[in-house]
Order: sequence, then C-alpha cells, then structure tokens
Amino acid sequence: MKLEKIDHICIAVKDVKKAEELFAGTFDLRAVDHYIDEKEKISVARFMIGEVAFELMESTSPDGEVARFIEKNGEGMFLISFKVPDVEGSMEELNKKGLSPIDKTPRNWCGRNFTFLHPKDFAGVLIELID
Repeated sequence: MKLEKIDHICIAVKDVKKAEELFAGTFDLRAVDHYIDEKEKISVARFMIGEVAFELMESTSPDGEVARFIEKNGEGMFLISFKVPDVEGSMEELNKKGLSPIDKTPRNWCGRNFTFLHPKDFAGVLIELID
C-alpha cells in the first residue's frame, strides 16, 4: 500500500478552546479552521504545520468516540491519518493481508473518502486512511 503523506494528526482533549490557547501560545501557531462535525460528534480546532494538519478534538457528546477515548485513556494522541491514492483499493488490500478496516465501506466527508483501522492492530493507535 502506498502512503503518500501524513494527512493529519488528532489529539483528543476535554476542552478544545483551552487546548487551542495552550498550543497556539506555546508554539506560536494560529488555527486555520474551526468546525463541528455533528455526525462524528466532535468540535475541532485545526492548525497547519507545513503540509500536515494538526487537530485538537473535543467531543460534543458523552457517547462520542472522543469522549469514550478520553474516559478510557485520558487526553492524548487520538489518531494519525495517512493519505492514500484510493481508500477502497487500500481497504481491499488490507482485507487480503488479513486486516479488517473498522468500516465495511468508506465514509465520506467533504468529498473525501476515509476509513479507520482498529488500534488493537496498530500498537494502540487509531489509523485513518483518507484519499
């Protein structure tokens, strides 16, 4: 499978505004985007560091994935996203290798397909593949 680059890295936080102030002030960064994804139940502050996005994610619901992650692990590294040329093709390749993506078909957000690989298969890190 060809990984083109790291697309983005996400950190799970309890308070996105407080975390944004910390990262922005410490590293002289400015968020390039703020958004809420209702379906994924997250509020996000996004920074760009070179070509890689760095996202701080707060859950908007106690039953959201980020909230469950924080409850289990505390705040910290939530996921790393790799850009691939073709998510569907990558999913097929993974299945042939005996690894099953969490999703049976790719998800879509803003015209980009993506899927997730279970942390238990990757040293405790949630992996996202995005095209």
